[in-house]
Amino acid sequence: MPSQLSIFLRNHEAAARAGLDLVRRAARNQRRRPWGDELAALALEAEEDLTSLRRLMGRLHVTPDPVLGTALRLGERAGRFKPNGHLLRRAPLSDLVEVQAVLSALTLKGAGWRALAAAQVADGGEPDLAGLVSRADGQLARLLAVHEAVAARSLG
Repeated sequence: MPSQLSIFLRNHEAAARAGLDLVRRAARNQRRRPWGDELAALALEAEEDLTSLRRLMGRLHVTPDPVLGTALRLGERAGRFKPNGHLLRRAPLSDLVEVQAVLSALTLKGAGWRALAAAQVADGGEPDLAGLVSRADGQLARLLAVHEAVAARSLG
C-alpha cells in the first residue's frame, strides 16, 4: 500500500502536469496581449517547478501515476469546451477564465510546496522547499497583477 506521502506527491505531480498544459495554453493564446510575456515566463517557471517535484519524487523513489496524470490532463482539455456562444473563435471572457484557472493551479502548487516544507520532506536537501514556496508566492503576486489587467480589459 502506498504511503500518504507517495499518494500526495503523485497527486501533485499529475496536477502540475495538467497545470503546465494550462499555463502553456494561456501563454500561447494570449501571447499578443500586454501580459503575454508574463504568462510565457510563468509557463517556463511551471516547467522548472515540475522538474523540481519530479527530482524530489525520484529521490524518494516515488513514480508518477500515469493514469491520474492522463485523467487530469484530459480533464483540463475537456474544460476548454464550455457554452460561451462562440464556436469558432475565442469568447471575450476566454482570457479571464484562462488566467483564473491558472490562478487556481498556482495556488494549489504553492500549497503543495508548503505542505512538503511543513512535513520537512526534503530535510535540508534538494529541492529547496522554502525557496519553492517563496517562488510560488512571487508567481502568485505576478499572476494577480496579470489577472487585474485581464479583468479590466475583459469586463471593463
